[in-house]
Amino acid sequence: MEKGLYVGSENPAKIASVKEVFGKDFEIRGVSAPSGVSSQPASDEETMQGAVNRARYLIAKTDGKLALGLEGGIMTLNKGLYLCNWGALVTEQGGVYLAGGARVPLPESVVKLLQDGLELGEVMDIYTKQRDTRKKEGAIGILTNGHITRSEMFVHINLMLKGQYEKFLTY
Repeated sequence: MEKGLYVGSENPAKIASVKEVFGKDFEIRGVSAPSGVSSQPASDEETMQGAVNRARYLIAKTDGKLALGLEGGIMTLNKGLYLCNWGALVTEQGGVYLAGGARVPLPESVVKLLQDGLELGEVMDIYTKQRDTRKKEGAIGILTNGHITRSEMFVHINLMLKGQYEKFLTY
């Protein structure tokens, strides 16, 4: 097993997704890392930057060979708000790999609460009358009626990151 791969989060859904994809090759460690963006990223660019910032922070502050940042946010498209998600894998040599996830339109009732200044995780808790949905199925799980959970969505992002990393290493 290689050195540790640090994940810029203590969120169980994010850590589980990284373990599923990278767990055979790396010791996975979840560590809180600052995103350096707003608490509710409001564009693809800001969401992606949050993922990159988390991963770069961990490469600088830990002994990890790799660091991974995962960030959820919202974005505007055709006058509607959509869920968006990004991942960044950063190597100790400074390489950066990026991948984005599913886009799902947000219902008007959710959009209204977001416009009132709440974060998506808080809104989903209100919307479903549950607690800590961001640590479980997440907004994607709620919006897809459980067909895709937050962890599963991040698995897809992690697979894209791992594939890019492996392909780069074969050149």
